Amino acid sequence: QKMPPSLSATINIQEPRWDQSTFQGRAKHFFMVTDPRNLLLSGATLEEARRVVEDYRAGTIHPGLTEDQLWRAKYIYDSAFHPDTGEKMILVGRMSAQVPMNMTITGCMLTFYRTTPAVLFWQWVNQSFNAIVNYTNRSGDAPITPSQLGTAYVSATTGAVVTALGLKSLTKHLPAIIGRYVPFAAVAAANCINIPLMRQRELKLGIPVTDESGNRLGESTAAAQKAIFQVVVSRIGMAAPAMAIPPVIMNMLEKRAFLKRYPYLNAPLQVSLVGLCLVFATPLCCALFPQKSSMPVSSLEPEVQDQIRKKDPGLETVYFNKGL
Repeated sequence: QKMPPSLSATINIQEPRWDQSTFQGRAKHFFMVTDPRNLLLSGATLEEARRVVEDYRAGTIHPGLTEDQLWRAKYIYDSAFHPDTGEKMILVGRMSAQVPMNMTITGCMLTFYRTTPAVLFWQWVNQSFNAIVNYTNRSGDAPITPSQLGTAYVSATTGAVVTALGLKSLTKHLPAIIGRYVPFAAVAAANCINIPLMRQRELKLGIPVTDESGNRLGESTAAAQKAIFQVVVSRIGMAAPAMAIPPVIMNMLEKRAFLKRYPYLNAPLQVSLVGLCLVFATPLCCALFPQKSSMPVSSLEPEVQDQIRKKDPGLETVYFNKGL
């Protein structure tokens, strides 16, 4: 019997399968990374994917392994293990949990926005989830202490709740449709607070910057600032369709006899509409900026520039993992 041809040892699985310099290539990559079905994979499947990927990187190719199987293993591995530390990520913090978790939380925020206790509760739930996601998908491999984590979480959650309640009180005398947008405004403001606070260690100490081959050149706070700005923009973009489109549809539906007759369908309908938006918004907004972001050496802080020039005088661009 004829053996299948051996798989090439030169496939670069350090990088995504599709060209990350184009939006289309990044979108294809993130549709794979954010696929909620990855959450259903067993621990054994994750460990097997890790073994295939790590063995391949070390030059060992499993017998009969095809290129498609290798890429499938790589995307399973990427969905569950941190790119810098290699640690298995918290289940609800993984990008594959974004759609099911966000559709539930956002749907409930948009449904239960009329009373102060409901606003408080769902903003707290949302920021607690965001804190887990921001910590799980942080850039770099430097640990964050429990006290730093606690301070960041409390500050971010308080900021989000105060924003939501402040906006709610301002919209009391405005049309009902305006009130429906309070959750989105609060979420957008909270992202600007939560992400920098949860990743404050990166802003203080910097994140690893590398050359094109992945050789570590030092840590840069300028790269951290750019990474966190890109993530904030992506997260606000991710929330926008899910929090902007369903309120308009629900406002129209609530005036019809159907929802007046079956008011218990309000929350399930809202959650389903949000889920439909998030299935597309999550990967497309993750794809706004390359995961392996870059910046000119001349834009780094002077001491990091000096450090890099000593190692590689001709280098003009450095790369870093922006986080998600």
